[in-house]
Amino acid sequence: MHELSLAGGILKLVEDAAARESFARVLQLRLEVGKLAAVEVQALRFALESLAPGTALDGAELVIDEPAGQAWCMGCSQTVEIAARGDPCPCCGGHWLTPQSGEALRVVDMQVV
Repeated sequence: MHELSLAGGILKLVEDAAARESFARVLQLRLEVGKLAAVEVQALRFALESLAPGTALDGAELVIDEPAGQAWCMGCSQTVEIAARGDPCPCCGGHWLTPQSGEALRVVDMQVV
C-alpha cells in the first residue's frame, strides 16, 4: 500500500509548512488526485486519518478532488477523457494514447489557524 508512504509525505509537507508559517493546525486540507495517478483515494484518506492524531492534521477535513484523465490520441488526433491507463480512445477505439493530465497528486490548499 504505497498510499501510506504518500500520506507520510503529505503530512511532512504540512508539518514543514506549519513550522515555517507558524500555524497550529489545519482545518481543511484539499488534495487533487488525478484518475491516472495510480492512487487508491480511499486508502490515501484512511492513511492520512491514521497518521493525523497528534499532528497539525488532527481533526482536519480532507477534501479530495479527482479530476478525470485527459489523453492525446495519435490515431484520431483528439484530446479525449479516459478513466484509466490502458483504456481505448472513446472516439476511434485505438490505444495510441499519450496522457496529458490527470496524473498528479498535489496539495491544492489548506485552511489553517
